[in-house]
Amino acid sequence: MKYLELVFNLAVDSSFTYSIDEDTPCSIGWRVSAHFGKRKLTGYVISIYDEKPDVPFTIKNIDRVIDSSAIFGDQEIRLARWISKFYLCSLGEALAIQLPGGRRETAVPSVDYDDDISNMAVTASALSESQKKAIEKISDAEHAMYYVYGVTGSGKTEVFLQAADRVIRQGRSVIYLVPEISLTHQLSQQVMNRFNDTVAVLHSSLTPSQRLSEWMKIRSGKVKLVIGARSAVFAPFEHIGMIIIDEEHENSYKSGSNPRYHARQVAFKRAQEHGAVLVMGSATPSAEAWKLMDEGTLIRLHLPDRVSGGALPEIEIIDLTMENGPISPALLASMRNTLSRGKQVILFLNRRGFSYFFHCRTCGYEMKCPHCSVSLTYHRSKNSMICHYCGYRQSPVQVCPECGSLDVGYSGFGTEMIETAVQQYFPDKRIERIDTDTVKKKEYLKNVLADVRSGDVDILLGTQMVAKGLNFKGVELVGIVLADSGLHLPDFRAHERTFSLITQVAGRAGRFSDVGKVIVQTYRPENPAIAHAAVQDLDGFYAEELENRKALGFPPYERMCRFVFRGKNLDRVEKAADSAADILERAAMQAGIVSDSGKQRFDQLGPVECPINRISGNWRYQMIIRSSSVSIIHSLAHYVHKKLKLPSGVYIEIDIDPVALL
Repeated sequence: MKYLELVFNLAVDSSFTYSIDEDTPCSIGWRVSAHFGKRKLTGYVISIYDEKPDVPFTIKNIDRVIDSSAIFGDQEIRLARWISKFYLCSLGEALAIQLPGGRRETAVPSVDYDDDISNMAVTASALSESQKKAIEKISDAEHAMYYVYGVTGSGKTEVFLQAADRVIRQGRSVIYLVPEISLTHQLSQQVMNRFNDTVAVLHSSLTPSQRLSEWMKIRSGKVKLVIGARSAVFAPFEHIGMIIIDEEHENSYKSGSNPRYHARQVAFKRAQEHGAVLVMGSATPSAEAWKLMDEGTLIRLHLPDRVSGGALPEIEIIDLTMENGPISPALLASMRNTLSRGKQVILFLNRRGFSYFFHCRTCGYEMKCPHCSVSLTYHRSKNSMICHYCGYRQSPVQVCPECGSLDVGYSGFGTEMIETAVQQYFPDKRIERIDTDTVKKKEYLKNVLADVRSGDVDILLGTQMVAKGLNFKGVELVGIVLADSGLHLPDFRAHERTFSLITQVAGRAGRFSDVGKVIVQTYRPENPAIAHAAVQDLDGFYAEELENRKALGFPPYERMCRFVFRGKNLDRVEKAADSAADILERAAMQAGIVSDSGKQRFDQLGPVECPINRISGNWRYQMIIRSSSVSIIHSLAHYVHKKLKLPSGVYIEIDIDPVALL
């Protein structure tokens, strides 16, 4: 007999010993099927022993060997151990997240990619001077990390691809990460045309078997470039020469389930281990990246001009407090002017549905989801009030359920309402709406985008799906119907996200001409995120935002760990959160890290209710640890994780470097 040390994709910080017949082929890095309690699970082999371990239990046989060759090697196991330690998960979970299991990273269909993409490589003579300079700097690799920063349409993609080509010619491999929303047939086809059969594309619509096939192709050495979303950062290359993170600011690089890794952090680790160059890029860098550029840790490579020649659009702010209705006369007039010249309009509103707030004017009753602490949204096309968190729905009401008053109404506006209003203003124009309600129809998104590109659609209306990744020659006007829908969120990144969204949406206008225009409607024109975005003042915005973050003790000046406790029983959830706080206090005292020369070395926030304190019937409390030292964060978080005994029915989520606090 031989003896296998297995780990499973379970939140259990242990390995388990099983036996296997001596003549059955099996090696480290293979998967096996084994009984675990009453369940049959897939186990990952991390060690093999010839001698029977001295254990106080009967060693079970595995059921069968799944693989005929290694799925992962020493490199993947080392990375999994680091992920396990850094993100406080089990080794089995850290291995499982690397392997191609077919987990979907987003349910949103992809749209056409942002930058100026053709199917042919751009010749050196066609590159701008700033593009040439950026490619040379990256290729010289005098530094470990570079950031390609420039206006929308400045040719970042071509810089990435030409730099990648040079790395591949040197015999090394490239990982190219993109947000799923931008990972499209057009970009992947361009990459495949340029690099022939040495490309693997990893995306969410692949079946598990297709993903495994691509994974094995990468391991075999036949692939030199992998392009994919967040999990592509784990591509099992032996010799990585470059990792590219396009649209670095996107939240989709952060995993929303355990292990809650950030692809950027994993990319840092892998690039460091392989001696590879890390190249990031965006028109709106994250605050963390901007600070690193200011400090010189990240080398800023600026692309100031649009390669297609179009000038940056004129941006006009409309104060909605002075207007009646969601479409101002100024926006309406600009739409008429644009459409009369045969050009196209994009309208952006990051809220779907018809209206999102039912209230009684007599008693003040608000209709909320019975399972979540959020208002129900009215969807006229479905004639339903729907919760966007848990999916609960009920029929609309005309009478207040609380006091019986008939003086009730719906407030706020979503994409459905704007679509109705625009149809009334422009009955002879073709209007299409893109949001998660409409794109569920098969082929709808693909067909609509093709029609916009051909000029058959006059007005395209949508949520953040139209904010980036769209590049249409006929679009000369972009209207942001309500710029401040995300500003009211109790989250320290709210301003950064709003600024980024406005800047990205504005980049859709006038990509190929000098007459692009953007109209930004807002109830808060004085807000820094909106005011700076309106004049494309990135330096001013980041300077002000970073100053505020530093004063308030938020990233990138402090690191954070967020504990979320959830369960159906509110009392148990509260007790679990309080117990964690007590353990944290003991840990800090034992480690002597409460203060340093009178200066606070870590900060505890909570436990308190989460801003959205109930989702799908689960009550939610959170506790946050902040410190400028990531080692202190980990020390305290590990201690709490190890010592905390959760009551029955209560679950904990531990998130190192959270991107949202809702």
